[in-house]
Amino acid sequence: MSTTPDVNSHSEFSDTNSHSYLQNELRQILPEANLIKTVLPLVPEISLYLLDGSYPQQDLNASQLAKIMDYPAYWSFCWASGQVMARYILDNPALVAGKCVMDFGCGSGVVAIAAAMAGAASVIACDLDNDALKVSQLNADLNNTSISLLDDLHKNTQKVDLLLAADVLYDKSNISMLDTLVSVSAQFLLADSRVKNFNYPGFKKLTSLRSHTMPDLAESEEFSEVSLYFFSQ
Repeated sequence: MSTTPDVNSHSEFSDTNSHSYLQNELRQILPEANLIKTVLPLVPEISLYLLDGSYPQQDLNASQLAKIMDYPAYWSFCWASGQVMARYILDNPALVAGKCVMDFGCGSGVVAIAAAMAGAASVIACDLDNDALKVSQLNADLNNTSISLLDDLHKNTQKVDLLLAADVLYDKSNISMLDTLVSVSAQFLLADSRVKNFNYPGFKKLTSLRSHTMPDLAESEEFSEVSLYFFSQ
């Protein structure tokens, strides 16, 4: 059995082509959208290609809103939980150093990039959305880091030492997902700002930090507090 995860090939896309493709995808929804290099306020060591914060949040017509619901480009934002987890990893590099790490639901790739920067032996960015994988590779290249890409958790054949997941629960209905995720790795770091009174067996709260989504969505203040939980078998 191969020890390398099945990955989507990056060789087909130059950085320029990937950026153009992804920006065009955004413009199918928001005609004036731009995918721009953005320094993260909580993690200034990392820059990401994100949706330009000047897009007209309040002026979307019904057709645009329908397109967003049909294709929510989560990867064009860096969510608060992702920033908090990236900050924690960079501040605590021993957590990932020398390990095979998987960033599940990688989105923009911020957590995978932080793990690579902190000294992980290998980093797998996993997401069902092919555009999330494209932007994760684009952002990894931007930050001079190396990651591999995986489009289906069940395709992985590599032993994972640490699983990372930021903002994948959304609400309590998604907690059942953890039944599968805790079997992937002996250790699991989870970041979430949505589920209150989180008490899944085996997880211990490490800390809480405040952040906000980039570009800023002016979300409720309650979603700016992100909690980090650690699971170890």
